[in-house]
Amino acid sequence: MVDTNGLVIYRNVLKENLLCEMVRLYEFSLEYKERECTDRSLINKMYDCMYELIDIAGKYGFEDNLWHSYLAFLLVNDENVFSTACEVREAPQGTILSFAKHDYEIFAELFAFDLSVYKCFISSALIDSITNYKRSDNAGKVYNMRIRDHICQLGRDLANAENLDAFTDAMTSFYSRFGVGTIGLHKAFRVVNDGTVKIVPINNIAHVKLDDLVGYESAKQKLVDNTEAFLKGKPANNCLLFGDAGTGKSSSIKAILNRYYEDGLRIIEIYKHQLQDLNEVIAQVKKRQYKFIIYMDDLSFEEFEVEYKYLKAVIEGGLEKKPRNVLIYATSNRRHLIKEEFSDREGWNGDLHKTDTVQEKLSLVNRFGVTIYFGSPDKKEFNNIVCTLAKRCGLNIDEKELIAQANRWELEHGGLSGRTAQQFIDYLLGKW
Repeated sequence: MVDTNGLVIYRNVLKENLLCEMVRLYEFSLEYKERECTDRSLINKMYDCMYELIDIAGKYGFEDNLWHSYLAFLLVNDENVFSTACEVREAPQGTILSFAKHDYEIFAELFAFDLSVYKCFISSALIDSITNYKRSDNAGKVYNMRIRDHICQLGRDLANAENLDAFTDAMTSFYSRFGVGTIGLHKAFRVVNDGTVKIVPINNIAHVKLDDLVGYESAKQKLVDNTEAFLKGKPANNCLLFGDAGTGKSSSIKAILNRYYEDGLRIIEIYKHQLQDLNEVIAQVKKRQYKFIIYMDDLSFEEFEVEYKYLKAVIEGGLEKKPRNVLIYATSNRRHLIKEEFSDREGWNGDLHKTDTVQEKLSLVNRFGVTIYFGSPDKKEFNNIVCTLAKRCGLNIDEKELIAQANRWELEHGGLSGRTAQQFIDYLLGKW
């Protein structure tokens, strides 16, 4: 008999109804041995468990032995004192490791379940389907495919672990490489406030690479240098990417996330109207081992908007020091973020302390230690972007004709920018 009530560090998994029911039914099945069960309530419970295993497989994209994938899923999502201590670094030693091994012994017994004993409740064919499950092509929208496949592989590794040390090594290696829980197993997040501030994952992230952005080499390198310093624990600055629309500011930050995700980088997107929740967001992540970029896209403020004062206090100036594992990256079409009037600089508009007003508006942007400019390309640069994108996409068009069409396109569709060039290429691809 498996005593799951003996779990200590991983005790939260006992809240999982599916786990508890599978263990209870396993104990009943051992009593029936070769006899067929006639207790309808137990049979129905077995079908309920089958349904839940298949539902989880469809949601997360698991395959092969669904029982093993489910157990691995529980382990990689349980944020406890041991699992969070393992993330992005080696497993802790000492007493806490002995407690973890105690729990892993129990999990090893769960992995060793012979599911064929459930044939007293359901047919052998259904049991075979659970242990040799083949997912559909569109299954699994919660994790990216890489994480999904690694969880399935972890289930196989744990089931085949020769001893407790091998089991422990497989778990700690996974935590160190991929993390634990919602924050560990996803790249990017948004903030939701439904009475409680929550950080929820964004599941569909464009796999943009920095090389996809043609040009802007010095701007990209400046962003890379600051991010790498941050990840290495060295002094790093909050970043403001500003400049013309469609020049790749937002794409550069997405590309930074994709490049450095495996090094422990995570991004939390927050909108202007949510800045009052910023302190709570930081409080939820400041003790984790990951590095977090708080990302604000297209940030700007009108004169009557005062939300920027929340941001100023968090960046620099509040009583609580900003954690070392948090930076703020923002993009904006405005250099100074807050709308300025001509009267702020010249003339008199009724403000007795005009200089103070100007300084108040500039004080926010001055708290971004690194500012990176993304300007619109000139005609030659635009043509180079178009030709480069066309070559990457395999468009076999005469270069002179391509450029002529692109120049006509940009006159009618937003002017010279990388975004316009990409839209033109997408248009051509749609015609082919």
